[in-house]
Formats: sequence, C-alpha cells, structure tokens
Amino acid sequence: MNRRDALRKSALGLGAAVGAPTLLSLLQACAKQDRLTWTPQFLKDDQARFISSFVDFLLPKTDTPGGLDVKADIFMDLMYAKAYDEDGQKNVVEEITKFNEDCKSQYGAVFAELSEEDKAACFREHEAKSPKFPKNVWGTSVGPSEPVGFYRGLKSIALWAYFSSEEIGKNVLSYDPIPGPFQGCIPLSDVGNTWSL
Repeated sequence: MNRRDALRKSALGLGAAVGAPTLLSLLQACAKQDRLTWTPQFLKDDQARFISSFVDFLLPKTDTPGGLDVKADIFMDLMYAKAYDEDGQKNVVEEITKFNEDCKSQYGAVFAELSEEDKAACFREHEAKSPKFPKNVWGTSVGPSEPVGFYRGLKSIALWAYFSSEEIGKNVLSYDPIPGPFQGCIPLSDVGNTWSL
C-alpha cells in the first residue's frame, strides 16, 4: 500500500468515526412524531393540523416530494396571516370548523383523524358538489362565474403553494434560470416536461 492510499483510508475512517454520531442524531431528529412541529402564524393548532392533513392527502409523497416536504401547509398559514384581511381570516376559520363538523357527523372524526378511505370519500363528495372554476382564456375568466367554495379554493391554494415552491420548480419541473431565445413554433414533443415559471 502506498502512502497516498494509507492517508485516504485513514481520513475516511476518521470521517466515519466523527460523522456517524452527527448523522445518527440528524436521523433521530427527523423521525416523524407529530407533524405540527412548526408554530402557526395565524391558525390554531387544530386548524393547522387540518391544513397539514389536507395538503398531505392531496399531495402525498411519491417518487417526488409531497406537499408537506415542501412546506405547503406552512406557506398557506403564512398567507392567511399576511395576505388575508380580517373578514377573509374569519371565513377561513369558519370554513375549517364547518368542514371538520361535517366530517365528524358523517365519518365520526375530524378530517385529520380520518382513515385514508374516509378521507378519499370526503374528497370525492366535495369534488362532486363543489362548483368548478370558470373557463378562462390566458388567465381571464370567460362567461358567468360563481364562487367555487372552500374545498376547491383550499385545493387551489395548496396546489399553488406546491408548484411555486423552489424544490418543485427546480427539481421536478423543467427549469432554465437563463432561458434562450423565444421559439414560438416547435413540435409539442420537443417541449418535454412541464416548465417552472
């Protein structure tokens, strides 16, 4: 064994000895106990648990990060705290309470405590009865529109929080921080993945 190999192996051994306890403590710290380890800015704990469980069910972790991985629930709480006026905040609280009361009367528990099957049934029910977003052309509504209701609005905010996160924008969607020239007419097959904005 030459001197270079001996030094390399010694350094690796020392690094493993020093780094192992640190890595172990990080893994233990990341063990999932109670998801609500953050302090909500606006929501009360039970309301924040509702938002977290809603986001987790809507955007579960698969081979891509889930909604909780990119902290969509924390973003939503911050948005309610900073971007909603008093009436909007009051409405959010009332709607979360009503949603949970409906879950209790129909399934026996608040949404965060439901089984996966009951959460799916709850989503199907709300999907069927909630008004749809109006049709639009380039982001402008076309035709008559009606309020979409709490469920569809909450779903929309959760999706927006998810897809506008840095993790999804850079590592899941196609991302080009310095785009090239505009090409207005290319085959769809050349577009590839959905692009981050």
